[in-house]
Amino acid sequence: MNTDTRAAAWAVPRHVRRRRAGRRAALACAFLLFAGLSVVLGCRTADTDGITPVPQLLAFLPWLLIPLGVALVIALYTHWWSGVLWAVVLLGLLAWFLQPYGRTGDPVGPAVAELRVLTSNVEFGKGTGALVGAVRREEPDLVFVQECESTCDTLLRAELGETYPHRRAVEGDGSKGSVILSRFPLASAKGVEATMGMPAAVAEIGGLDVRLQLAHPMPPLPGQTGVWARELDALRDVVARDDKTPTLVAGDFNASQDHAAFRPLLDAGLRDAARLAGSGRTPSWPAATLPAFGVQIDHVLVSEDFTSRDARFLDLDGTDHRALLVDLTLNRAG
Repeated sequence: MNTDTRAAAWAVPRHVRRRRAGRRAALACAFLLFAGLSVVLGCRTADTDGITPVPQLLAFLPWLLIPLGVALVIALYTHWWSGVLWAVVLLGLLAWFLQPYGRTGDPVGPAVAELRVLTSNVEFGKGTGALVGAVRREEPDLVFVQECESTCDTLLRAELGETYPHRRAVEGDGSKGSVILSRFPLASAKGVEATMGMPAAVAEIGGLDVRLQLAHPMPPLPGQTGVWARELDALRDVVARDDKTPTLVAGDFNASQDHAAFRPLLDAGLRDAARLAGSGRTPSWPAATLPAFGVQIDHVLVSEDFTSRDARFLDLDGTDHRALLVDLTLNRAG
C-alpha cells in the first residue's frame, strides 16, 4: 500500500470503520445462525436425528423460531437479501414441521369403559410426595411412575397400596426404578429390556385385555444417542408385534414428535392422547423454565381403540417434569 492509499484509508472516519466492522460481525453471526439452523432442519427433512448436538436441538424445534428471527432481523437490517431469502426458506420448513404428526380418527367401536391415566417422572424420587398428593386429588385409575428409586417405591406402597393393589415394577436406584400402579387387575407381561426400567402388564378394563407399557428410554445425551434410538426402537417393536390388542404406552419418552426415533411409534398406530385432547406440544420439561420455555417429552400414547377426552399437565414440587393426566374412553372394535 503506497502512502496516498494508506492516507486515504485512515481518512475514513472512525465511526464509519466501526460501523463497517459491526456490519461484518453481524453478518457473520447471521450466517452462523442460518448454517446451524439449516443443519437441524436438513436432518428433520431427511428423517434422521443426526449426531450431537442435532438430536438435542430437535427436541426444542419450535423454539428455533427465536434464533431464526434474530438472523432474519440482522439480514434485513444489513440489506443482505440472499440472507432474507435463506430465512424465508427456513421459516417455511419450520412452519411445516410444527404441524402435528401422526394419525387421528374417530372411535373404532362402542365405548366400554372410561379411565384416567397419570404419568410422572419424579426425578430420582424427589417428587414422590407431590405425586402422592396429586394421585389422591385426581384419582387416576392407572399411574405410571419413572425414576422411582427405593424410597419412592416404599412411600408409594405405604400411601397408595390399598387404593392401587395391583402393580408391576422394575426396582432400581437413581433413574432405573419404574412402577405401574393400577386399580384394575394386572397380568404379567414382558417389559422392554433397557438401561432404565420399562415394565409392562396386561390390564382387564371393560371386559377387554389392554396392554400397558411404561416408557423411559435413555435420554439423547452426547455419546448415548445410539442407545436412546435403540430403546425407542424396542418400544416400537413391542407395539408393532400386536396391532389387535388395545395398547397404552405412557411415560417419559425423552423424545418429541420432532425426533425421527420417536415418530415410528406414531407410525405403528399409536396416537398422542394430549394432542387428541387439544393439548399437543404443551411443554412438560424442564419444569424450571416452564411455561416460558420447554418441550413435551412426557406422553400417553394410545391405540385407535381409545379416544381422549381431556389432558392436563400438572406442576409437581421436587421434579423437573410436569405430570400428564389424561381422561380416556376405551372402545370395543366392531
